[in-house]
Amino acid sequence: QVLLIESGGGLVQTGESLTLSCVVSERTFRSSAMAWFRQAPGKEREFVAAISASTLRTYYSDSVKGRFAISTDNTKLFLQMSSLKPEDTGVYLCARTLRAPGDLLSPAYYDYWGQGTQVTVSS
Repeated sequence: QVLLIESGGGLVQTGESLTLSCVVSERTFRSSAMAWFRQAPGKEREFVAAISASTLRTYYSDSVKGRFAISTDNTKLFLQMSSLKPEDTGVYLCARTLRAPGDLLSPAYYDYWGQGTQVTVSS
């Protein structure tokens, strides 16, 4: 069974930074892609960033482009977040897929999910 465990969340003020980590029980190079999503109370799960395991090409939502950076060292997935805003608040979840190339921005593309780590940005 593939397990994903996130860490690094917390309470920060507007403009501060956080780095999230996601440990994968299998080496990440066996994935097709990995991603970070977030979910705020009462809202749908939202794509944040993704990385192709083969090409290491990265993808970002418009709302975080230029502020967040996704990376992997083949055992962990990272999300470096800077210039945080209150609207970045939510539970951040890492996700993994073994599927052929597809819609990286869709939650349905991913097969395995972590439990999430809470990020709260105060104004």
